[in-house]
Amino acid sequence: MSEAAKEKRFLDALESLFTGAEVEGESGFVNLMRIKRTYFQSIRGTLMEAIDGRAEKQTAFREELFDKLYTFFNRYFCESGSIYFRRLPAFAKTYERVYADGEDVALSWKTRMLYYVKSDVLVRSMPVELRNRDNPEYVRRFYFDASEVEHKRNNEKREFTFEFSEVDTTKGRRVLNLNVFHSANGRKTKPDDIIKQARKGGIILSEDELEKAFRTFRRQTEADFFINKDARGFLREQFDLWLYQYTFQEETIFEQRRLTQLQALQQTAYDVIDFIAQFEDELRKVWEKPKFARDVNYVVTLDKLPADLLKRITGHEGIKAQIKEWQQLGMVEKGFSLSPSPSGRGSGVRDHLPLDTRYFKDLELEILDALGDLNEALDGELVHSENWQALNTLQKRYKGKVKCIHIDPPYNTKTSGFLYQNEYKRSSWLTMMENRIHTALIFLSETGSFLCHIDENEYERLYFLFDRVRIPNLSTIVWDKRNPMTGGGGIATQHEYIIFGSKSDDARYLRNDNIKSILIKAKELVDKHGGATDACKKEFSIWVSKNTQLTGGERANRYIDAEGRVYRDVSLRAPEPRSNPKFFKPLTHPVTGKPCAVPPNGFSRTPETLNAMVQRGDILFGADETTQPRQKRFLTEESSRQLSSVIQDAKRGKADLDKLGLENFPYCHSVSLYEELLGATTNNSSDVILDYFAGSGTTAHAVINLNREDGGNRKYLLVEMGDYFHTVLLPRLKKVIYSKDWKD
Repeated sequence: MSEAAKEKRFLDALESLFTGAEVEGESGFVNLMRIKRTYFQSIRGTLMEAIDGRAEKQTAFREELFDKLYTFFNRYFCESGSIYFRRLPAFAKTYERVYADGEDVALSWKTRMLYYVKSDVLVRSMPVELRNRDNPEYVRRFYFDASEVEHKRNNEKREFTFEFSEVDTTKGRRVLNLNVFHSANGRKTKPDDIIKQARKGGIILSEDELEKAFRTFRRQTEADFFINKDARGFLREQFDLWLYQYTFQEETIFEQRRLTQLQALQQTAYDVIDFIAQFEDELRKVWEKPKFARDVNYVVTLDKLPADLLKRITGHEGIKAQIKEWQQLGMVEKGFSLSPSPSGRGSGVRDHLPLDTRYFKDLELEILDALGDLNEALDGELVHSENWQALNTLQKRYKGKVKCIHIDPPYNTKTSGFLYQNEYKRSSWLTMMENRIHTALIFLSETGSFLCHIDENEYERLYFLFDRVRIPNLSTIVWDKRNPMTGGGGIATQHEYIIFGSKSDDARYLRNDNIKSILIKAKELVDKHGGATDACKKEFSIWVSKNTQLTGGERANRYIDAEGRVYRDVSLRAPEPRSNPKFFKPLTHPVTGKPCAVPPNGFSRTPETLNAMVQRGDILFGADETTQPRQKRFLTEESSRQLSSVIQDAKRGKADLDKLGLENFPYCHSVSLYEELLGATTNNSSDVILDYFAGSGTTAHAVINLNREDGGNRKYLLVEMGDYFHTVLLPRLKKVIYSKDWKD
């Protein structure tokens, strides 16, 4: 290969490295790739002047120079224009720093030095030809025009749709031109219509042939978009390692002339790296810069507004659009009119209709003023944004103020039916998770908890990732879904995991809903029977034993004493044999007056403590002295059960959405599971719960339910970037705010 050919090969590879593959369609990142291509063309001359300056005295070396530069830089080519380990051949020796100071073992993956931005398909217009092996003259020609494709702004899954354009006969052959779009607003491919239009243009084809052409087009490159956190440092380090390897394995003569050439090679590579890094550094700064909110709206229930303001809202031009939304949400009937009563307000449940200020922007400041302290008045905040950008922008406001981070991220599986991208390659997925977990840690309070859902596919790597970013006190909860996922082979899986990190090792206790229900039932029966009679005790014991909502431990509280107190009986036996004789001193039976049997290991309490318990009525004696005394352990509203490492919850989150009439989000977790987790990690104060993979809004739904239950004032902070923010998440919370129960 000539010097000119090697120079061209190097420059072409460098342009590919810097700008990525050519892509059609429109999106912010596609436009950026075009800008990078223009930038490269503008600096190409300057770059060549720098190379010429380094190599002008070594004319014979120029051919080798371009060859070696190509060999190095071609390794880092990526279709998306991202700079990282991309095309390393299997035989190449590479060096990565897998240990950091103070770490014995660290999780290492090839994209960890990057910011993950998104995954997308690099769509290009392309011709497709279908031929028949048995009939060489049979050809069906297609041309897929992807110039109007709007690339994914987010990571939601979007299928390609195809529409008939024309039958092109300009080149003496018939070509079926098809326009390509991403599915949106109900747009679907209609094969029958395309076949009919093609037939009118003289092309006869079957539905199978058309589908085969579609499949051929769909086989385009999927790419992950990244931004290198330090492109200059990364490429210089990799080049130095490459040059060291090349020099000491392939060089045999180290005379001054050769050393000068190697220095020229290094300095030339540094020049190229500096040109590349200038643009990448600017891109990194743009990515890291906190963003402004493009629009802000508030949702306020009518009961929060004064009568005079409500009257003005009733006569506002935006009330028609607001009532239409309420009708679409199923809150009011057709023909509804918001007419305040003489007191200036509606009545009953209508007081809680959610007013959206987007319909009343000119009154928004007055509406907010009526709420007083916004931080105190608002129940939560929803942010429609890419989640890393939202976390980066909000961290100053919420630094150290979040009591619980609770996320259900993509599991990195091939499960179908998800509305968002859920098939990240392992390295890309780890980078996406690490970027966001590391940034979110700034939000966590000193006693905060970090809960992350995952399944067995990525559990181990996520566990080590938590350790890498130094989330202390790591533990894992196994969620038994009570519903095995059967498949074609292997083992039917019926569990998932919740990795639990925390800055505090304090015990976490479940909400005492069941305890309260037991105490309420006991009081009802005591009142019914006019005291803790034998009939009362028997009915209570039967009710507790048959209550399937109670755990085995809770069902042990099936007794009521003479004062109407609920209790269970527990042993007074010491766990280990006692050596001091005082622990074997018997208690006197209150009826027979004789010494009672003593536990084999002795009592667990001192004689003084036992006597005090007898005086309080806390000791349960048998019919006579032959039965060992036992302790009455009373159940109170303060009684609680520690959060277990296994949670059983067979409820389906989709059932929660079905009740709300929201059918276009096929998978989400149950509200009851989230209530259990969030109830154990927050209390009824103004704790903030952050979920930056908000999905359908189950976390906020659970927070609202918890606050209704105990009168708390927990706040939710949710981030979601998908279009279902407007079609599922926001409508769901408006409905939940309006009414606790939705049955139809």
